[in-house]
Parts: sequence; structure tokens; C-alpha cells
Amino acid sequence: MQHYTNINDLDSLKKTVEEAVELKKNELQFKNLGKDKTICLLFFNNSLRTRLSTQKAAQNLGLNAIVMNFGSEGWELEFDDGVVMNKNKSEHVKEAAKVIAQYSDIVAIRAFASLTDKEKDKAEIVIENFKKYSGIPVLNMESATGHPLQALADAITMEENKVSHKPKVVLSWAPHPKALPHAVANSFIEMMQLQDADFIITHPEGYELDSEITKNSKIEYNQKKAFENADFVYVKNWSSFKEYGEVMKSDSDWMITADKMKLTNNGKFMHCLPVRRNVVVADEVIDSENSIVIQQANNRTYSAQIVLKKILENL
Repeated sequence: MQHYTNINDLDSLKKTVEEAVELKKNELQFKNLGKDKTICLLFFNNSLRTRLSTQKAAQNLGLNAIVMNFGSEGWELEFDDGVVMNKNKSEHVKEAAKVIAQYSDIVAIRAFASLTDKEKDKAEIVIENFKKYSGIPVLNMESATGHPLQALADAITMEENKVSHKPKVVLSWAPHPKALPHAVANSFIEMMQLQDADFIITHPEGYELDSEITKNSKIEYNQKKAFENADFVYVKNWSSFKEYGEVMKSDSDWMITADKMKLTNNGKFMHCLPVRRNVVVADEVIDSENSIVIQQANNRTYSAQIVLKKILENL
């Protein structure tokens, strides 16, 4: 594997999940694989789990890790071609990517959506420009439209909590006071489309995601109906895709409560974190024994580590 920018970059999701579960039993078994190699972690946005888990995964493989936060530590980058750079952007990605490639063997990037320019966000200008100009493997630590490391961690977590029958999995929208990107939801959907599961997306009307991603996935506008007999309930807010970046509904009707979870088949509650308690989910749900959010966060290390292992094996 050369790059990991989408869950579909994996040769086999099922096999990769199995390998990650096995790796988790002895996370240092490949500690010499990355010896004398360096990964550069570039953050254009804030991070907790992504930064720490990816850095730990790199260290578990023997990689040296360099971390840089753009905005506070680096020049603001220009990504458009042919522009007159006489404003606030001091360096072009054409030079920056090539320079970074001289210092590292792998570059990992986290850059959120603008939520103002749909076409520019869909073009993934940050990830794609680094792939184009760096000449080294690129790892997506969340981009404008996807979060494939989170989706892989979610798949690992569901495997560790698998049921004996074909699972019913629900992706549910929940309220949030701010406009949030579509990346986590998009990658979770793409991951679920590779699974043998009864998968349903539920959200208020008007919050449909990109139809190119949802494809033939079932959409149910009645949240309680969607929750019936669910084995896993994955919860995430996203802003409007049609009315791009807008928050059209922010009341508490769609918050996840204990009463709603009672409709499930003793379902597991999942969320990528961070989460706003008693806005997205009630305390009684996230603090319950059926909440597996901390396990998901732990598996972020192993999703990153198995991907980095595959990239290193191809260098």
C-alpha cells in the first residue's frame, strides 16, 4: 500500500481488521520495522486522539516522529496555482511538500473542511497536493471529506464486540451547536458498505449526506424506528451538505437518550469523540456499560499502526 487516504485503499478490510486485532495482542512485535525512518505529522487543525494515537503507533513500529502544527508553528500555505502571493500566505505547497519529503519517509496530514466551498472541499486540495508534490506516502489523519483511520478503528471495535448474527448497525445524526464536517460520517458509511450488515443511516430531513457516498445505503428519517433492534448505534453530528455547512436544526429532539437505546438489541453506543455531553448524548448513555467509546479511542492506535505497517512494508 502506497498511500492511505480512504478506507478503500485497503486490499481487504476484513483481513486488515483481523491483522489489527492480532497486532493489538503484542503491539511491539514489529518495533524494528520503522528503524531509521521518519514520519512527519502535519496538523492544520486541533487534535487529541489522532495526534497521540498516530504518534504512539509510529513509535511502536520504531519510527521517528516529527510533529508540526500549521498556523501556530508553520507558514500558512498556499494551495492554488498561479496566484499572486501578496497577502497572508507565505509559502506554496509545491515547495513545502518537497522540503518535508527531504526530512521524512512518510507524511501524515490532518486538515478539516472549510464548510464554505463544497467543490474545493471535495477536491481534497491539501491531501491531493501533498500526494502530488511530496513523492512519499501520504497518510490521511482526517481530511475535508474523510477520516479513514477512525473508520478502521470503528471496524476493529465492532469486530471485538461482534454478535452471533448479521448485525444491525445504525449511523445516527445528533444535534450540535456548531457546524461540523462530514468526514467521520462519510468514512463510516464507506466502511460499512464493505461489511455484511444491515446498515441504516438516520437523520432529519435536509441532512442528507453526499449521495455519491451514501449510494444504496438505507436512510430512515424516523430515528426511533431506525434504532429498533440495533446492535450498534454510531452517533455523529454533521452540517447540511445541500445547504453546505449550515446548521438547520439544533434542538434536542435527536439527542441520544436511555429511552432510545432501550429500543435497540442491547445495542452498543459508539462515538468518535470528542462529544458534547447532554447535547449529542445523555450522560446515562455514554457512561453506561454499553458505551464503547473509550475502546474505540484505544483502537485508534492499532488502526494507525496496521496502516503504517503496510506502508512501511512497501517502502
